[in-house]
Amino acid sequence: MRLLKCWTRGIALLIVLNGAAFADVTVSQTIAMPPALNIQLAARMTETPNPLGTRALAITPPATRTAGEPPAYQPAAFQLAAFRNAAFRGPALMSPAFPTSEQADVVKVRYEKDWLARQPLTRSDAEWLCLATALYFEARGETVKGQFAVAEVILNRADSPAYPETICGVVNQKSGKSCQFSYTCNGHSKKIREPEAFAQAGKIAAVMLAGAPRALTDGATHFHTKNVRPGWAHRFPRTATIGAHLFYRQPSGA
Repeated sequence: MRLLKCWTRGIALLIVLNGAAFADVTVSQTIAMPPALNIQLAARMTETPNPLGTRALAITPPATRTAGEPPAYQPAAFQLAAFRNAAFRGPALMSPAFPTSEQADVVKVRYEKDWLARQPLTRSDAEWLCLATALYFEARGETVKGQFAVAEVILNRADSPAYPETICGVVNQKSGKSCQFSYTCNGHSKKIREPEAFAQAGKIAAVMLAGAPRALTDGATHFHTKNVRPGWAHRFPRTATIGAHLFYRQPSGA
């Protein structure tokens, strides 16, 4: 009887050890993924379902700020809704089209819908969302080139000491009772009614944030449609005319 118990315990111990060995193998196999797959999985965001049956990426939480920095921008409800409902197609996230700013000018940007459709969506953070939303509301009726031009203005402002240093700060900036970008305070609905147009704006925002050259507007910080004439238009040098928009660069000290 004692011998039988010893044999039983021995077999049980072997089973436990064998299971542990297989567990170690499983963990090792998980860690030893091909480098390319590791990069893709590390970059991939959580997918969330949306009414269109397509895929959208989850917003990356804002990074923790250091003492003295302004509060991190929190996307507005309408921006989050627009993001979740956009018709992003194909892989949710892939390697950046422009891996670094140094390599950006090696890849030639083509201001065409077909080229843009082939580009991966490389960002899903709040700054990307602010830029994509601004392009949708301010320039979705423009050509791809015209939307890239508006994106340049927003990024040029973010780089200028005369304006907020973040994209979200730029597009949500107010001046007295008016707003720098009218869609943020004109009282109109912020519902995204053209998801394909928003998806295109998102691709443009991703390409620009990945380091694409700003080659269209010669450093423009302002633009307006041809049917209006703001007071500053006669004081700032015009740098480009693209589609329905005229572009200007604010002189230093102006």
